[in-house]
Amino acid sequence: MHKFKRYSWNDKAFYIITILILTIFFIMVLYPCIFVVSASFSSGTAVQAGKVVLFPVDFSLEGYKTVFNTKTVWIGFANSLFYTFVGTAINVAMTMTAGYCLSRKDLPGRNGIMLLFTFTMFFSGGLIPSYMVIQNLKMINTRWALLIPGAIGVYNLIVCRTFIINTIPTELLEASQIDGCSDIKYYFKVVIPLSKAILAVLVLFYGVGHWNAYFNAMIYLHDKALYPLTLFLREILMASQIDPSTVQDPELQARLQDMVGVIKYALIMVSMIPVLLIYPFVQKYFVKGVMIGSVKG
Repeated sequence: MHKFKRYSWNDKAFYIITILILTIFFIMVLYPCIFVVSASFSSGTAVQAGKVVLFPVDFSLEGYKTVFNTKTVWIGFANSLFYTFVGTAINVAMTMTAGYCLSRKDLPGRNGIMLLFTFTMFFSGGLIPSYMVIQNLKMINTRWALLIPGAIGVYNLIVCRTFIINTIPTELLEASQIDGCSDIKYYFKVVIPLSKAILAVLVLFYGVGHWNAYFNAMIYLHDKALYPLTLFLREILMASQIDPSTVQDPELQARLQDMVGVIKYALIMVSMIPVLLIYPFVQKYFVKGVMIGSVKG
């Protein structure tokens, strides 16, 4: 407050206007989240009548009961967990390995290889050629169609490579080579332990990406037993209904049509929970990893 009093009127006006604008944007972003939470805990009648504005109306857990008694939700949840954990493990392993190799100055043609990777950020074959590639590899309607094609994100690769170059000094490599350490041992014993920040960033980026992804599943998967949760969520949101035969509780089946609105919001909340639980454990590395990896190209 003492510093603020010393500012000129122009500075004070600038800060006040900036704070007001940021506050308005914050409320615009926060309100939809509050509304979804409130609607998920309201009755289906109140949601359909538009009575929910800020707080829950006619507090009810029927939406969550319906969601957790729906077979497809559990199938989608299990599939999303599989795609997230296995896909993230593949992504991080491939990206870290490629980033380390491209950070080595003694790699022949590393600039040319990096150029080829970067080229794919701006130009791609398109949807039809990509589908034909997946089809020829016999991965249509398999889990691999969601795990292998996007094994390396080029942006993440650039950040990872830059992080290793700027953070891990080449003197460590020279010292390890003098001691007879092989490249593989150096990678696992030195590079990986010193890359916890960028590993956390990669896990966050790839994990959230896999959890929220639905487009590739919509294109490549036909068997609903392989659908991720987001694809079931999309079907419910687009069709504005849920299949009564997938609900195990007979009483909930009878009231299903009156609860379509609240089911949508409850399912959105359920799909957000894993990300909300994981993020606090990796967010302390997030800014550090991104900033260090973005200093130089």
